Amino acid sequence: MHVVLFLVSWSASSSSALAGNESDRLALLAFKDGITQDPGRVMSSWNDSIHFCQWKGVTCSPSNQRVIILNLESQQLVGSISQSVGNLSFLTVINLNSNIFTGKIPEEIGRLSRLQNLNLRSNSFVNEIPQNLTKCLDLRRLDVQNNNLIGKIPYELSFLRKLDFLGLFDNNLTGAIPPWIGNYSSLFVLSIARNSFHGSIPSDLGRLSKLEFFSVFDNRLSGMIPSSLYNISSIYYFTVAMNQLHGSLPPDVGLTLPNLEVFAGGVNNFRGLIPNSLSNASRLQILDFAENGLTGSVPINLGSLKSLTRLYFTSNFLGSGQIHNLNVINSLTNCTSLEVLGLDYNNLQDELPDSIGNLSTNLRILTIGGNLIRGSLPQGFENLVNLETLGLEHNLFNGIIPFGIGKLQKLQRLHFNYNRLSGLVPSSIGNLTLLNYLYMEENRLEGSTPLDLANCQKLLVLNISRNNLSGNIPKQIFTLTSLSISFAVAHNTLNGSLPLEVGKLVNLGMLEISGNKLSGEIPSTLANCISLEQVYLGGNSFQGVIPESMKQLKGVQVLDFSHNNLSGKIPDFLMNLSSLQYLDLSFNDFTGEVPTEGIFVNASSTKVRGNKKLCGGIKQLQLPVCVQPHNTSRNSLPDKMIISIVIVVLFVVLLSFFGTLYGLRKLRKRNVATASTVTSSLENCKSCVSYQDLLNSTNGFSSECLIGEGSFGSVYRGVLGDNNTIAIKVLKLQQQGAIKSFIAECDALKNLRHRNLIKIITSCSSIDYKGNDFKALVYEYMSNGSLEQWLHPSTSSSQRNTSLSLIQRLNIAIDVAFALEYLHYSTEKVIVHCDLKPSNILLDTDMTAHVGDFGLARFLFESSNKSISFGLKGSIGYIPPEYGAGGQVSILGDVYSYGILLLELFTGKRPTDEFFKDGRSLYDFVMMAIPDRIMEVVDPVLLSDELEEVDYCGKLPVLPMNGRAEECLVSVIKIGLSCSAPSPKDRMEMKDVVTKLNTIRNSIV
Repeated sequence: MHVVLFLVSWSASSSSALAGNESDRLALLAFKDGITQDPGRVMSSWNDSIHFCQWKGVTCSPSNQRVIILNLESQQLVGSISQSVGNLSFLTVINLNSNIFTGKIPEEIGRLSRLQNLNLRSNSFVNEIPQNLTKCLDLRRLDVQNNNLIGKIPYELSFLRKLDFLGLFDNNLTGAIPPWIGNYSSLFVLSIARNSFHGSIPSDLGRLSKLEFFSVFDNRLSGMIPSSLYNISSIYYFTVAMNQLHGSLPPDVGLTLPNLEVFAGGVNNFRGLIPNSLSNASRLQILDFAENGLTGSVPINLGSLKSLTRLYFTSNFLGSGQIHNLNVINSLTNCTSLEVLGLDYNNLQDELPDSIGNLSTNLRILTIGGNLIRGSLPQGFENLVNLETLGLEHNLFNGIIPFGIGKLQKLQRLHFNYNRLSGLVPSSIGNLTLLNYLYMEENRLEGSTPLDLANCQKLLVLNISRNNLSGNIPKQIFTLTSLSISFAVAHNTLNGSLPLEVGKLVNLGMLEISGNKLSGEIPSTLANCISLEQVYLGGNSFQGVIPESMKQLKGVQVLDFSHNNLSGKIPDFLMNLSSLQYLDLSFNDFTGEVPTEGIFVNASSTKVRGNKKLCGGIKQLQLPVCVQPHNTSRNSLPDKMIISIVIVVLFVVLLSFFGTLYGLRKLRKRNVATASTVTSSLENCKSCVSYQDLLNSTNGFSSECLIGEGSFGSVYRGVLGDNNTIAIKVLKLQQQGAIKSFIAECDALKNLRHRNLIKIITSCSSIDYKGNDFKALVYEYMSNGSLEQWLHPSTSSSQRNTSLSLIQRLNIAIDVAFALEYLHYSTEKVIVHCDLKPSNILLDTDMTAHVGDFGLARFLFESSNKSISFGLKGSIGYIPPEYGAGGQVSILGDVYSYGILLLELFTGKRPTDEFFKDGRSLYDFVMMAIPDRIMEVVDPVLLSDELEEVDYCGKLPVLPMNGRAEECLVSVIKIGLSCSAPSPKDRMEMKDVVTKLNTIRNSIV
């Protein structure tokens, strides 16, 4: 009987196993059917000639022959995953990494209750992560990186408590990082970088006590890194780069994260010092906090990190106001594995030590450009034989380029530009045969263009513009057919003709040879350079006509022929160049009629002035009408009629003449004042700087030096030859009212002396290298930018500190009040600023406020304190109501603007905020909160526990947000409301404002 029962039982179990095996086989065949491309013929083994457990990529359990592993990693398979994979109920591992599977991740995978490892990375899946993965309670590894998944992380994944690896890198996931991830007590890898997550990093992640790999870079995260994360001592990979995070790095981060190997937070808004404690993280290999607001110096003790391969702090504020801030170079000679060192675009001001040549011979990238490093170039560079990139640009280096530079035969990028290097270009440059980019512009190099450059047959960019080079352009240079980005030798003293061989540069995108002494005709072979997009030939002595062959340059966008001796008619083919966006033919000897089609319909894109024999064209070019040939046919007017017309015309002219004399008499007095202003502002300037000086100081007015832009001008940061940092306001002369603004600012500032007014150093009135008028004002540079940047920092701002304390705000308010009091009561003529707003208030190193931008300033008659000017003066939100109604400019108008500024300063809200609509205003918003609900309208930053209530230089005591501070706020805001009262007669005068604010400050400090 027992035997019978055993046989029955064995038969039943055997039948069940066979059924399960058949189910697995059919599921695998369905999976095979989903494969559309199989270059490695992996699926060829999936046939009935052998058992499915022996198929490639399939592993079965020895006990029951059920599929437990499906591993087809890196097989170049193309297709989709069949839903039937959910029938492989014994699967513990699915690894389809690095194939090209598309479509959705099948929800049927959620049926695989035994699944422990799901690896679908580096495919092209779309749609959302399946929610029913929650049924895979044994899942430990979920890796779906490098796909196109969308949506939020499903809440259902929170039930997968055994998860130790969560990889969602490089998808399109959105939403916030779920705090419940902190419940994964076994998690050691969290990789969610390169998505679109927003919000803050949850402090709950600090519970992941076993976490080793933490990567959230390239998202939209904001706020501060929670301190709990810095206490997970097991972390070795910590990268939060390319977000909008702020705050400072903890001083003890190297002690709390001793296992760090990678610590990266570049492209954020971190500020403060680089912690010295990082030297305790002895395993550190990569330290990268580029593009932040870090200050101070690079700790010397980082040289103790023997494993360091990358040290990258480009684009911070390191070295400000310090000396000997390159001593770290000496210590880094101990880092024998160092491959990348980036300290460029900071404020380092030391000389480069000779020990630079003792850095690791593994060094591939060395960038220290964009600083104020002075002195000569050390010979030691030649020891760094594995360098691929050497960036020394935008510094104050002088002397010669060492001949030994030719020993760096692995160099691909070499940046010497924007320095003060002199002497010859060493012939050893020709040894750099792997060079792709060579920048040497804006130096003082002399001699001829070295023939040896022809050996650099991989060059993409060759720029030696703005030096003192002379002689011909060697024909050998044009054998560099690799040049595809630019060939620039502009603004030297090169002579001779442009060789016919220029036509060999068939891949060239930009040709810039302007500002030399080149002569002869423009070679017709230039048309062979069919890839050209920009051509600059201006400022030479080219003659003859524009070659007809240039019509072949179908992709050209810029053509500059200005300031030459070109003649003949303007070629018709220029009208047909559909890509052409800018054409400069000015100051030549062109003749005939200007076309009216193509580029010629846009006056702002077409320059033709200085050609006295041109006529016609569109009206905006203001050229004379082309005279038609004289008509001698019988339809000509009779002589008597001609005489009658002449008499009538003469009579009209005489009437106009006498009328004009009468009008001029009345205008003469008014014009005398303007003429006097122009003379005093421009012609009598004995310390004016040249256009070349300003061009050099701003790296050619580059976007990197742009620090502000307004209606009438752009403001640049520059460094003059005496190492003085300056601010340069370049007037937009094409803007109506710009000249008037320029004159007003010169007149207003030339005789003013006050610590809280911006100081004008000098001016520049010249012609730029394109022949356009150029006017600029040069001011003291304010290192802490504008009040606007502090009150309303942009999300991409690298402002070193975006939080102003109560004391700092009060100091700024008093500084501005002092300035207005001086303008209104202490000058020879009463001055009304007319455009007071945060962007026109600049802060120096000590956070002292200076009122600037007097482009709309007006003088008042002393007797009446009324201006001769009418109309709307100022910026929207700060203009007093009476100006909008046509009232006259007065000092009470400035008081109104100051009142709005004061309310903005302490509420943090602009008067133009979207919150203020439907008739509401900042004034009404604050008025309703006085006095009992004042804390509801003050800037939330002032209520933050993170804000240190101490002034910028640490000179004032801490002021906690207690009852005394609330009293201060109520008093200050009441002054703001009084100043911004709708009726001028209800406003407080600036003398009283100064007295009251000083009393408030004295009571709390």
